[in-house]
Amino acid sequence: MANASVQAHAPLGAISIYRVADAIVSMVRPVKDWNDARLTRRELSSLTDAQLDDIGLTREEIAQI
Repeated sequence: MANASVQAHAPLGAISIYRVADAIVSMVRPVKDWNDARLTRRELSSLTDAQLDDIGLTREEIAQI
């Protein structure tokens, strides 16, 4: 039996498009993470001290999130 060698090539420009998309995702991810933390801090800030105590947090710790 003969070994068939198959070489797959990416379509023209596919690698460039991938790199651009990856760069965009790399720029958007920190903004998304910052916004998620901001929303979490806002929700935690709306809790009472007793509710925060129930989940093991203090008001001072909210700012560190």
